[in-house]
Order: sequence, then C-alpha cells, then structure tokens
Amino acid sequence: MGNFLNFNGKVYRSDKVFIGANNRSLRYGDGLFETMKIQGGKIVMADDHFDRLWKGLQLLEFDIPITFSRETLTKQILALPGKNLHPRDVRVRLNVFRGDGGLNDAINNFPNYIIQTWILPDHSNQLNSNGIVAGIYEDARKTCDVFSNLKHNNFLPYVMGALHAKKMKWNDAVILNSYGRICESTIANIFYIKDNVVHTPALTEGCIAGVMRKNLLAKLPAISYEVIKKEVTVDDLLNADEVFFTNSVSPIRWVQRINDKEYGNAIIQKIHAGLDL
Repeated sequence: MGNFLNFNGKVYRSDKVFIGANNRSLRYGDGLFETMKIQGGKIVMADDHFDRLWKGLQLLEFDIPITFSRETLTKQILALPGKNLHPRDVRVRLNVFRGDGGLNDAINNFPNYIIQTWILPDHSNQLNSNGIVAGIYEDARKTCDVFSNLKHNNFLPYVMGALHAKKMKWNDAVILNSYGRICESTIANIFYIKDNVVHTPALTEGCIAGVMRKNLLAKLPAISYEVIKKEVTVDDLLNADEVFFTNSVSPIRWVQRINDKEYGNAIIQKIHAGLDL
C-alpha cells in the first residue's frame, strides 16, 4: 500500500487513525466498498463501478450530499497514485461507511470514505501460467438476499474462507451459498466450461455482481461462446472441463485444481486471447 490515503477528501499518511470505537462500520460492518483498477491514467470500467456503488448506497439507505459525487471521487481516486509515487497500474479500494452511533441511533446517514492504492505487477492483465489451487470451504455459507450482490463490509464468510485457504496452502477458497451450491471464491466470481459452453452462478445464487463478470457476460457471445447463468452444484464444478476466476484487477485467472480435481486451460487461453481485457 502507498504511504498516503484519502479520508473524506483530504490526504493523510496511511498510519493515521480515523475510526473510533463508536464507528458503525467497525461495530456492525455498516458500509460497502469498491475495488477498482487504474490503467493508463483511467479507472477501468468506471461507470460500472460507480453504478454498483450508487445502487448499494441506495439499498443501505445512505443520504448522499451533493459534494459526494462520481466526479469528485474520480478526481480524488486518480490523484492518489501520484501522491504515492505509483508509476504504473494500480489497484484502488474505495471504502464507504456510516459514521458513529449505536444500532438504532446513527448520528447521521452521510457517507464517510477512505481511498487507498496499491501498485500492481506488470503481468496483472496476463493469463497466469501457474494455475490457481483452490478448495471448497464448507463452514460458512453466503446468504441469498437483496444485499448479497453488493460488496458490503459484512465479509465474514470470505474472511474465514481465506484463513482456511491459507491453512490448507490453497491460493483461494470456493464459498457456498445457504443452499449448499457454488457462490464464488473469496475474491472473485467463478466461471466454468463444460463441452465448450461457459457457465457461471446466477446473481440469485448470492454472488457479488462483479463488474468484470458483467463485462464477460456481454463479450463472450461476441466471440462465439454460449454463456449460461444457473444454479451451480459442487458436482457441476468438480465435473467441469476448465474453471477460471475473475475480478476487476485480474480479469481471467486459470484454476488448475479444486479439491482433487485437475483442470486444463486450452479454451481459457482462447477466450483470453479473443477478449480485449
């Protein structure tokens, strides 16, 4: 991470403390976030990120002041890498949260926010040659409700899945929904290929409405791949021909193994080569 961050429009050193014991985000996970990528001096898929953010703010019943705008946030996001002396592509985390208060008595519903940036490796857009090793995490389930598609701060299933993955020496863990079906990984949406058809869990299955997921669903038919959004069982995933993960920072990541199942990547290579990511 860089040495500086942006808190509510002002730049501070990243070791400064902003959150007190009464903060609702700390107490209750009351907020949401966006993970973005800056490439060539622009936010990649910016409109999709801000559309998702604003939808989340409405669902979480924030009051949006006129000073909290897409234009203002964009300027501040694009300014921070320069302050942090990041010379190339960067990952951005925009965390938006309510301020102080108890469960029933928030001081107000205005958004507070923190912007942070991290430098990305040169190969972040390239297809990984060493496949991801993952496993299915059974102990925490993702609920399927009106908030499930948001990147909100109630992240416990992902946190515990990531801890389990580290213990098991996996690169990532697959999270199940409350019905025991495939939802997503701790950091990515999941796609699998079977008989040359691409499949992914439907949004009704509780997965985050990923920005890269949305763009892939639009682009894959244009390069002659059928895409099916559906309920995905564990058996579906373990019987797939190929599997890949996707998020806004790493567009397509080949998965080599889930549990004891090994996957190839011949079609994934063709998809990666055929898409402008």
